[in-house]
Amino acid sequence: MSADGLMFTEVVGAGAAVCSTASFLPQLIKLVRERTAEAVSLRMYVLTVAAFTLWSIYGIGLGSLPLIASNVVSLALSSAILALKLRYRDRPAPPAAAPGSRTRPGR
Repeated sequence: MSADGLMFTEVVGAGAAVCSTASFLPQLIKLVRERTAEAVSLRMYVLTVAAFTLWSIYGIGLGSLPLIASNVVSLALSSAILALKLRYRDRPAPPAAAPGSRTRPGR
């Protein structure tokens, strides 16, 4: 592969890692703000945490720092979401704000 092709591949890989990792932030922020996890799938996050654990181990086996770093960060974020899901498991969703209200539920 040429140097240009390798550089393009690295940029695409870095972009994918940033997007994958950042995709957990909106859910995590929503959970922290609203203090309810009613809409979060427990099974999905158990599988997600397991997958990122395995991907991290795979990256360590390969010695691939980008693979390790992106998956360890994703593992931390998805684990935080799973922990909040378990913490807020029995808490019902707060009542919706009245139409036209500028306040957020749960605040």
